[in-house]
Amino acid sequence: MLSRLIAALPQGAVVTDPAATEKYREDFARAGSAGRPQAVVRATCAADVQTTLRWAGEYGVPVVPRGAGTGLSGGSSAVEGGITLSLDRMRGIEIDTESQVAIVEPGALNAAVKHAAAEHGLWYPPDPSSYEICSIGGNVATNAGGLCCVKYGVTSDYVLGLDVVLADGTLVELGGKRIKDVAGLSLLKLFVGSEGTLGVVTRAILRLIPAQAAGATLLASFATVMDASRAVVAIRSRVRPSMLELMDRTTINAVEDWRPHGLDRGSGALLVAQSDAPGTACEGEIETIRQCCVAGGAGEVFTTTDPAEGELFVAARRSAFVALEARGTLLFEDVGVPIPLLPELVDGITAIARRHAIEIALVAHAGDGNTHPVLIHDPADRGAQARARAAFDDVMTLAIDLGGTITGEHGVGRAKKGALPRQLGPDVMALTTRVKHALDPAGILNPGAII
Repeated sequence: MLSRLIAALPQGAVVTDPAATEKYREDFARAGSAGRPQAVVRATCAADVQTTLRWAGEYGVPVVPRGAGTGLSGGSSAVEGGITLSLDRMRGIEIDTESQVAIVEPGALNAAVKHAAAEHGLWYPPDPSSYEICSIGGNVATNAGGLCCVKYGVTSDYVLGLDVVLADGTLVELGGKRIKDVAGLSLLKLFVGSEGTLGVVTRAILRLIPAQAAGATLLASFATVMDASRAVVAIRSRVRPSMLELMDRTTINAVEDWRPHGLDRGSGALLVAQSDAPGTACEGEIETIRQCCVAGGAGEVFTTTDPAEGELFVAARRSAFVALEARGTLLFEDVGVPIPLLPELVDGITAIARRHAIEIALVAHAGDGNTHPVLIHDPADRGAQARARAAFDDVMTLAIDLGGTITGEHGVGRAKKGALPRQLGPDVMALTTRVKHALDPAGILNPGAII
């Protein structure tokens, strides 16, 4: 059976050596429940993807699409006996300066797209913390966000077109370079955030905007995370900065242990804010943020217009997950609430950590109301592992009870699918299942993810 697939694809495209396929079993979440694929297909073009899906449909073999493997919800974890379809070799990037779009293959890294756009004075805003190593295909699959999304939006706001291979091998072209287009159903948005359960993206047309202006950065320290979260609510009621990030004391110290950035280890929380408003408006915006922080009890507020100095603080925030890995095994949360309820969410997470005797580090795209509680535990301690799982579920329940979401940008994957019906309700869950069955009646596309 497998020999037919090997013969139908370019030489070397199908990898079966267990030592090599092992590297494709899990994403960064490392949930520990991944199966072992019978092979990894490293596609080089859309035709390779079509061939693979037609073969899989004929034999009923599960196919898990995979980008760079930086996902945090188990969305690209391998299925036992299935095929992992890696798009990492498809890295083409073309910049159309007249239309101000990037035509990108799914394996292209987010950072590479930014760099290519910057050469023409343009900018691709979505910027996950892992932007240097995550792929556009994965960004589209999870509708990834990032640090600048408080002002500039998420991946779906920049997707103008997609080429998608469906479960039966049909290649459909959705959207295009047009900024406005309401012809037919909005099928384009259906595939953004579908985590490879409805089709496999083989090309994306991404909207670009003029390059971001140099601005100002603010760093404010607070005695507690609650104080910092209240300051966020005050800031967002008055201005929309281009960045508004939060780190708690656990995260601050983990970052300083991993690579010193000069952060105040004694702070209960830090806010990192940026403004890229034009001209003197930038000064006014930063001053408003400073006033909100001072009124909210900030112990120290530092501002700078030096881009290199500002980037140092942003780099510290981006390194949070990598730095926290040194403290133990991590369970990644991605819950969000309406911005005014951010303090209640933070307070509830603190209570959950105390109730289950589990360390929970907190980093957040605070300006979006999107938090990343990171549960840290010792995998050798079964009791700690059980408490971490219980706390993980409680955090999602808390977010739902506050009218929030179990995932703002990481996706449902396999880690959170048990909580999805509680958020969506039976009618929306049934509709979701009907859409899945209509596009993938045999259930071969990323089975076990989302549903």
